[in-house]
Amino acid sequence: MNASSSRGKPSKLKTEDYRPAPPGALDGVRVLDLSRLFAGNSLTQTLADFGAEVVKVEPHDGDTLRAWRTAGVETNWKLYSRNKKSVAIRFRDPRARDLLLGLAKKADVFVESFRPGTLEQMGLAPETLLQANPRLIVVRISGWGQEGPYRRRPGFGTLIEGISGFASMNGFADREPVLPPMYLADAFAGSYGATAVLIALRSIEMGGGAGQVIDLPLLDPLFHVLGPQAANYRLSGEVKQRVGSRSTNSGPRNVYLARDGRYVSLSASTQKMAERVFRSIGRADLVSNPRYATNALRVQYAAELDAIIGEFIAQRTQAENVAFFEAAEVTIGPVYDISQVLEDEHFIEREILADYPDEEMGAFPMHHVVPRLSRTPGSIRTPAPRLGEHNRQVLAEIGIDAAQYQDLLDSGVVVEDQAAS
Repeated sequence: MNASSSRGKPSKLKTEDYRPAPPGALDGVRVLDLSRLFAGNSLTQTLADFGAEVVKVEPHDGDTLRAWRTAGVETNWKLYSRNKKSVAIRFRDPRARDLLLGLAKKADVFVESFRPGTLEQMGLAPETLLQANPRLIVVRISGWGQEGPYRRRPGFGTLIEGISGFASMNGFADREPVLPPMYLADAFAGSYGATAVLIALRSIEMGGGAGQVIDLPLLDPLFHVLGPQAANYRLSGEVKQRVGSRSTNSGPRNVYLARDGRYVSLSASTQKMAERVFRSIGRADLVSNPRYATNALRVQYAAELDAIIGEFIAQRTQAENVAFFEAAEVTIGPVYDISQVLEDEHFIEREILADYPDEEMGAFPMHHVVPRLSRTPGSIRTPAPRLGEHNRQVLAEIGIDAAQYQDLLDSGVVVEDQAAS
């Protein structure tokens, strides 16, 4: 039975439930996550989805990600903190250090995203952590890295997306550079960071058991995925201009406006595909036209080809264009907005999104675990925790008894949502 959306329109998404799962591939790995906002939460979500026990150690007023709300609902927190536990500690209290060090002694991975130097000021420098737990993997997320002249600058992804060269490549030549409308730099850092943790865990398994520090700035992963921009510049001496949705490597390639006001995306990155596009729109003459004979020429004269292709596409709706070009075996697809994603049969059948129970929304559309493994798949076992929901359980494991816990709670060293007590 499908759940209903908050606006009363029946959801087509399949309904799932949080449920226990067989031990995951990372079962037995304990992660202590002191990070805030997106990069660290994305990194540890991946580990949690595959069975790691992730303990979110939040400040007394909660991870900042909780404040990123839509219509008053913590949608980011609900999505990226599933499968995790929450412990809430007042970091600036003198007793916080001993609690955090005690938790670190029982962890395999320690993740933080403070400005460089802050962890040292807390009395938890990597050297201290590794002395207490020689097998610990310490992940240090920052904007610019632990070393270098910019290390003390604020590390928001927006700044990284600007300085990395990404924004200068994105957008149209006659307009300002365009920043991404989502957490791009953070997302790549989270993905690269999860990979780095797995490499470090493998090193412990195979290399004698020694932990290490992972320096994970937002800058390095984003710059890495931009490709050979430096080599291209050194070879050509040119800074490439923004080209909108065109490609500087192949053509034709763009988004085109359909008759119903929606768009389609078309890519012809091989010679045969370009010729197939020309023939499908009734312009076989373009195949033999020397002006468009090679990929390099098609890129050079992309505006001309876009006008020809765009005129053809403008006569049909989005759905009609997709059906027409797919029949002609041309690589084309619709440009969806989120309302169309929620209606699309492929997203629904593969459960790229599925509805999970939620106290506030009734049903919360949740992303599937990524990536999908056949023998040791990840799973969505528990919803995101309330603030301090697991204080008592987790702190008991480092010897904090009921009386000690009550003292910590009464004095404000630890806090908990009233619903969690």
